[in-house]
Amino acid sequence: MSTQTASAPRIDERTANAIRQTLAAAQRGQVDHACTVAELALANGAEPVAINALLGSLRLQTGKIDEAVRNLEVAHRGRPSDIRIATNYATALVRTGDLQRAVEVARLDLAVTDPSLALARLLGFAANEVGDYATAVAALEHVVAAAPDDWESWNNLGNARISAGDFPGAIAALKQAVALAADSPPPRLNLARAYRWSGDIENAEQLLRKMAEDFPDDPKPLIDLHDLLKVQLREEEIRPVIDRALVLEPDNVDLMLARAQNFGSLLDMEKGEIAFREVLGRDPANADAYVGLATLYEHFRPAALDELAQQAERNGADADALNLVQAFAHRRAKRYDEGAAALGRISPDFEAARREHLLGQMLEGLGDYDGAFAAFERMNAIYCDDPSHPLERAAALRDQVRRNMAETSKDWFDAWATPPVEREQSAPVFLVGFPRSGTTLLDTILMGHPDVVVMEEQPVIKRLAHEIGGFEAIAGMGEAQVRAAQQRYFEIASEYADLAPGKLLVDKSPMLINDAAFIYRLFPNAPFILALRNPADVVLSCFVSNFRLNNAMSNFIRLDTSAELYDLSFANWEKTRSVLPLDVRPIVYEEMVEDPSAVVRPLVEGLGLAWHEDMLDHTRTAAERGVISTVSYAQVTEPIYRRSVGRWERYRKHLEPILPVLRPWAEKFGYTL
Repeated sequence: MSTQTASAPRIDERTANAIRQTLAAAQRGQVDHACTVAELALANGAEPVAINALLGSLRLQTGKIDEAVRNLEVAHRGRPSDIRIATNYATALVRTGDLQRAVEVARLDLAVTDPSLALARLLGFAANEVGDYATAVAALEHVVAAAPDDWESWNNLGNARISAGDFPGAIAALKQAVALAADSPPPRLNLARAYRWSGDIENAEQLLRKMAEDFPDDPKPLIDLHDLLKVQLREEEIRPVIDRALVLEPDNVDLMLARAQNFGSLLDMEKGEIAFREVLGRDPANADAYVGLATLYEHFRPAALDELAQQAERNGADADALNLVQAFAHRRAKRYDEGAAALGRISPDFEAARREHLLGQMLEGLGDYDGAFAAFERMNAIYCDDPSHPLERAAALRDQVRRNMAETSKDWFDAWATPPVEREQSAPVFLVGFPRSGTTLLDTILMGHPDVVVMEEQPVIKRLAHEIGGFEAIAGMGEAQVRAAQQRYFEIASEYADLAPGKLLVDKSPMLINDAAFIYRLFPNAPFILALRNPADVVLSCFVSNFRLNNAMSNFIRLDTSAELYDLSFANWEKTRSVLPLDVRPIVYEEMVEDPSAVVRPLVEGLGLAWHEDMLDHTRTAAERGVISTVSYAQVTEPIYRRSVGRWERYRKHLEPILPVLRPWAEKFGYTL
């Protein structure tokens, strides 16, 4: 740090002597004595600006920051345009954390007059930290214009432009920083982040993977890569990334939590439980681990929720986590008053979406339907702002359905390169419809048959479509390609289900209703079980459910897009049926819950299977199946009930805007609104 002032006015001889003596002592290494000399000079009437500037500089060098600030404040007040005083003062303020005052001291008009650029660098840093991005950018642009080889300032400029929302400018600055310091990780990591936040996921991922290779001992690229994959819902690709990062930082609790959450997302509940328990072994009060375990137990071991809540309380989990876990337990036991009270004790910003979802369920249980709907609306409003851009992804999916529907025609079918190619062995059965139409209850009943294997909502068709080109590839496929695709379907399915010989595979995934043409191309003799339920009940249930925000489920965070996707899906289905001779077996939810045997037995026998009366013991089957991945997990472990029939009528006034969209389908399927 500087020990003199620039452009200082003439000082008296007494002050000049004090400065000489102070500097001499400091040069001998006697800094404390030097400060004592200067303090005595001040007491004896020496010029205060010069002596305080000198004292502040010395104390800044020796780490006595608070004392330095006091001296430099006096000096700066006397000479506010002195660059050296301002630089020392701003430096001291940054070290104390008073960044806003540092910005005021290192003001832009003064910083640009500093030939050393030190004041502009300080201003760029401090202004960015306090959110004055325009000042930060201006200061750092001044620095790099004068010192184009200063990679650190290019890096800081890139960060400031990111903060200001100027992603093209940020990328340009960070590319320059990387070019100047190719072996330094920070600018490359910041460049990857700029790419990601600008929407250029491909370049972000490519750069992070290259960094992981070039800096194998640095966990930061792997952590950022995990975050990027997470926001894209690419859960299957996350595990090896987390595992590599944990090798480098085995005690990183955040990474341990990420691994546990990934197990849960992939429905590997037992490993997820072990992983969350490992976190609690390191940090017995960890809030995220308790919340994570509660969500796991909801799906596969609900009886453990009360004990988990007790453990959280014993181990001193913070109040928010404790109340949320208790709310899970109360909901499961239908203690709605207690559950609502527990949720009311949680801070508004803690697990806000999950809290609102639980509150909606509690209030519905208490008969407060307006309050429940308001809670569900708040949950979905939170999800609308999710960083994965769910509304945009939802719109893209609807647009794709429209394009496929427009293409599906008799002329298109007649132009297929090869007529339909039946598989020599039995084809799968596809259970489709729309989410919340009773498909989980039906697949649980079917799962009770000894000759049936149910594959629940796995991305087999999605992966296969990606491999062979999707809907657009259908018309041009030759027989050899179709047969290869049929074989490949079962290869992928075997990763998710035990495809024992002689077993009938039921591929349950409601939204495959929009892939019927693709499925028919592969398996023209495949039966489609079409699950039907009152459209108003279906759309309401979708809107109030806490789905994982994939592209399809993202439509359900708004009531209008929920109804729009329902309308589009069944319009596409009817158009496909008018062109292709699909084998369709409808199952009506309301009839199934009224008389399961009368509805399911003809279906089972129609599929060539013998009827087994114990299939109707679906609660036993649900308990034996373990993990239930859908949001219906709570319902299918109970005896069949009819309380969900007509549920929408309790919310009629909230659904009025979408009833005109649903009414034609309701009438077509035999319902009245």
